[in-house]
Amino acid sequence: MPGRTPGARSAGFTMIEILIVVSIIMILLSIAIPIFSQSILRAREEALRKDLEMLRVRIDQYTLDKNKAPQSLDDLRTAKYIDAIPIDPMTREPNWQVDQEEVIMSIDQQDTGIVDVHSASNAVGSNGQAYSSW
Repeated sequence: MPGRTPGARSAGFTMIEILIVVSIIMILLSIAIPIFSQSILRAREEALRKDLEMLRVRIDQYTLDKNKAPQSLDDLRTAKYIDAIPIDPMTREPNWQVDQEEVIMSIDQQDTGIVDVHSASNAVGSNGQAYSSW
């Protein structure tokens, strides 16, 4: 180029510098993405635990208060034991798997119905057990 003095560098980055920066960014992303994914999974599992605990307590309360077990989770909602049927964090739908058994919780109980609730997901959790068995 005319007007340049010999040995003077032009402004800008060389291809090597750009490749080094891109490589560093890729290494950092390869470390951060799995950590981020695990934190999301842990948060969803914790939400599942809390939802299951809340639903189980409300099923027991309903059964003892009404002297009959709820026939569906919608019974809990209509009786105002829950505001809405929560979304299963694993399936992202309100499609809980319920256990209906012929179990009487009190002497005054008249009807049997739902005694437990589980996630409808068959995926395996971080503890090695299927979510449907939690």
